[in-house]
Amino acid sequence: MDAISNPNHEPLVLTRGDKTVFLVGTAHVSRQSAELVSSIIADKRPDTVCVELCQPRFDSIRDRNKWREMDLFKVVKENKAFLLLANLLLASFQKKIADQFGIKPGEDMISAITAAEAVGARIHLADREIRITLARIWKAVGFFSKMKLLFQLLTAIVGADDVKEEDIERLKQEDVLQVMLSELGSSFPVLQKILVYERDRYLAHRIKNAPGQTIVAVVGAAHVPGIRQFWDTEDDITELDTVPPPGIFSQIVKWSLPLAIIAVLAAGFIYGGKDTGMQLVGIWVGVTSAMAALGAIVSWSHPITILVSAVVAPVTTLHPLLAAGWIAGLSEALLKKPTVGDLEDLPQDITSLKGFWKNRATHILLVTALVNLTASLGTFIAIPLIARAFGH
Repeated sequence: MDAISNPNHEPLVLTRGDKTVFLVGTAHVSRQSAELVSSIIADKRPDTVCVELCQPRFDSIRDRNKWREMDLFKVVKENKAFLLLANLLLASFQKKIADQFGIKPGEDMISAITAAEAVGARIHLADREIRITLARIWKAVGFFSKMKLLFQLLTAIVGADDVKEEDIERLKQEDVLQVMLSELGSSFPVLQKILVYERDRYLAHRIKNAPGQTIVAVVGAAHVPGIRQFWDTEDDITELDTVPPPGIFSQIVKWSLPLAIIAVLAAGFIYGGKDTGMQLVGIWVGVTSAMAALGAIVSWSHPITILVSAVVAPVTTLHPLLAAGWIAGLSEALLKKPTVGDLEDLPQDITSLKGFWKNRATHILLVTALVNLTASLGTFIAIPLIARAFGH
């Protein structure tokens, strides 16, 4: 590999066989980066322009009305509400910063696409799907880390209001998602691995296997060192493009905990009599119902959704393949069906917490996520209460 780097905003030049790649590191919320990208593509007139985008993000850039095609029922039923919510929160964070400085979110990528079309270059999507990245993160962390992750994403929206122009320099050195999850990243090294290390490998592989002899690759500046590191590595990225299936241990825990709770409730009747058994069942039903209802109340759900959450929680928390949040989300979607106006307003509404609660589309995702979280918390609260009552 030959590599040439120039601090005066010159791209890093990488070679592979008869290919020459001009690797441009950008800030996704910097007008200067967008202008730099356009000028380099116009100057090099490459055969191919690689962009740090996956297909869904590319489609959303090309078609701003893509939101209208969102099938919320399918999202909730397939247990993807959190992933979509996290994706929207990420978009919100980036849009708020971009709005403060009078630019479009991802203007560097928009400029790359426009400049590529102007010189007749092919566009090559080089990044892994954001949904796979988020799903891999979700699989890698435990329950309480999931709650902390959701909280961090929500508070990042508020924190974006305090971003100063000098903070943009940080965004030149780190991925937007890294910045949002910086607090968690220091506590959970696995996040850094998934967000940076894996995507560096993925981007390097996709760029060096892009078609054409002269290539301009536009990526966030944080990925440039990693891409250079993996440039000479023959890598198979198949594993990076999938969500790992649950391990045997997690499957055992998933099924053994509900079975253990059911066994304790049954033992209450067998060894303690009807009164003890009913007391234990009452604790389980009362706590899980109350916590699920609390999640629905906090998310300003319809009264029927609150009732539905309370009714289903004692059963869904004992069944690994069911979740109170899914049923609550479907209930809310039926009772407060999103309108075309909600989907049209989505890009603006996601820039504030109030907007997330007000817009019916994002509100359904919040109901699903919060009821799932509080119902799960109810399980952890009920277990020691049942154990104490059974002991007496």
